[in-house]
Amino acid sequence: MFISRRHFNQMMLGFLGASLFTPAFADLIEGRDWRRIEPPQPTDTFGKIEVLEFFAYACPHCSDLNQLITPWAKQLPADVAFRRIPVTFGRAAWAGLSKLYFTLESSSDLERFDQAVFDALHKQRLKLFTTDAISEWVGKQGLDVDAFTAAFESFDIQTKLSRSEQLVSRYQIDAVPTLVVAGRYFVLGNDAKTQADLLTIADGLIAKARLDGIK
Repeated sequence: MFISRRHFNQMMLGFLGASLFTPAFADLIEGRDWRRIEPPQPTDTFGKIEVLEFFAYACPHCSDLNQLITPWAKQLPADVAFRRIPVTFGRAAWAGLSKLYFTLESSSDLERFDQAVFDALHKQRLKLFTTDAISEWVGKQGLDVDAFTAAFESFDIQTKLSRSEQLVSRYQIDAVPTLVVAGRYFVLGNDAKTQADLLTIADGLIAKARLDGIK
């Protein structure tokens, strides 16, 4: 089979077009896709581009996004650090869920039970809004309730909760889920059709931060 020069040129133009307009280098529009953070905020991962997800277990949209962002985060390049920040918005019930997140994270059980917490709240309609309800649920998952409770009520978990609240205040978070890139850019996605579009915008902002030498 022979390929004409015209056909070859068309193929090359298509290839170049695809490579130039991949999601990581998309032509993002400020005010539509993203918003600048003023002043820029310091990040906690030196030498890497930090991506923060502000979320709440009680938020159904966060539950939907979690199923997309978990595999996305695992495939991020080595120069990108992904962190999740649970948000309470001053609600005692949400504070318990934030402590649940940090407790699972500290015991290395987060990957096993993270989506299960979302599902318990939004599919099974369980009211995990008190310490007793959370402890009962944890026990049904086969975890050591005494060990969990000791960690849940520990100074370390309370400190992590306080730090997360400070970040929420610093970034002036008023809705979840919210994605922040490099302490400089909010993902807006005003024209986003799906939540996957938000991750495409985040990819573009990671590329922008990398090209601008921001770490």
